[in-house]
Amino acid sequence: CPAVIVCPGGSYHWLDTRTEGDGVARWLNSQGIAAFVLRYRVAGVLAFVTHYRLLIRGRRQPDMLRDVQRSVQLVREGASAWGICPTEVGVMGFSAGGHLAAMVATSSKGEAKPNFQILFYPVISMMEGYGHEGSFHSFLGKRPGKSEQKKYSADMNVTRITPRAFIALSDDDDTVPPANGVNYYTELYRNDIRASLHVYPGGGHGWGSKIGFRYHEEMMMDLKAWLRSF
Repeated sequence: CPAVIVCPGGSYHWLDTRTEGDGVARWLNSQGIAAFVLRYRVAGVLAFVTHYRLLIRGRRQPDMLRDVQRSVQLVREGASAWGICPTEVGVMGFSAGGHLAAMVATSSKGEAKPNFQILFYPVISMMEGYGHEGSFHSFLGKRPGKSEQKKYSADMNVTRITPRAFIALSDDDDTVPPANGVNYYTELYRNDIRASLHVYPGGGHGWGSKIGFRYHEEMMMDLKAWLRSF
């Protein structure tokens, strides 16, 4: 069966595993899909210092990105024991977790590269004043260089081998500008990558698996149809 690694959001400062993790995993299970909710490292005080020392030296990927890459590798390594198809391992991300999933999809290689990506109201750009300020500072620090901002802007890393994508967001999202997801879709389209973009009329930000999201049923049907399309 396919497998999905779920990356909750939380501005790279905390993880919303309730709305953007466990509930989604249960739904995936109901669709015959194995699910793994990833508690990746975030920018706490000590982790923040360690993370940015490593990033400035340029020797390693940010800790949270390496966490997702390693999780993709681990799922593939355990595919036989868990009854998972190693060529159907995807990543799902919400908000900052969406940025993480998109970065893994666009920058990883070999066994760390997922086969598909599912993004909900994702942070995509790390260009100052364009993405999400909280995620920007938690991921890149206070004074990142332009080269680092471009390196970790997923829309600037799309190629013809980027995996297929499902993108869902709300038109009235005033936390993460909808242009993040829309521009990412545009880059996927320009590179002939199969992608599906769904912009709902309302709902704001952070709805995740909430039944109270006014377009919850439509969203789940859209996602279900997309998953079945391949």
